Amino acid sequence: MSRRKAVTLLSVVAIAVSLAVVNAHSFGATAPQKGDVLPDIKIPVPLNNDDKAYLGVEQGAFFTIPQIKAAVVIIEIFSMYCPYCQREAPEVNRLYSLIENDPRLRGKIKLIGLGTGNSKFEVEVFKKKYNVPFPLFPDEDFMFHKSFGEVRTPYFIGVRINTDGTHQVFYSKLGGLEGAEQFLRLIIRWSGLNEGGAQ
Repeated sequence: MSRRKAVTLLSVVAIAVSLAVVNAHSFGATAPQKGDVLPDIKIPVPLNNDDKAYLGVEQGAFFTIPQIKAAVVIIEIFSMYCPYCQREAPEVNRLYSLIENDPRLRGKIKLIGLGTGNSKFEVEVFKKKYNVPFPLFPDEDFMFHKSFGEVRTPYFIGVRINTDGTHQVFYSKLGGLEGAEQFLRLIIRWSGLNEGGAQ
């Protein structure tokens, strides 16, 4: 092998290694982990009064996830084009129903969805097609997605919000729920809520 070809080959290998390192840091390396606090993202306050009431957010242009009136917030990072998210939608809806139909849990555990790379129109299409009952928010410019470590979808994050306003991630995982009932039991246990839903 000529010296020129050897130098070219080494350059290609160096670039490939650099890209691999960048990708390793971009995808999942900075995803919130158990014990972490959330990145400081600001989400537009929903115009829909039902969504606004469900979240318990005050009037204003934006809110942060720890401002949601709940003891636990479950964040689903999804995309309307993700076949796994589409397949999982009915089960996530069941999770919402299990919570809302239990007076011990209603108001204590709330769900939101962040549509990564999705416009407002695309999020509304997903919401209508799968009859999603909880608030979904567009992330057209991937701003939220980048803040959460550019995770793949669907990705679920559980956050415990304390009475003093502090918060802590207690669940962070790629993939489906593996059953709404089982997931809810896990959320109650890992978040520190007891089976009766008391804080």
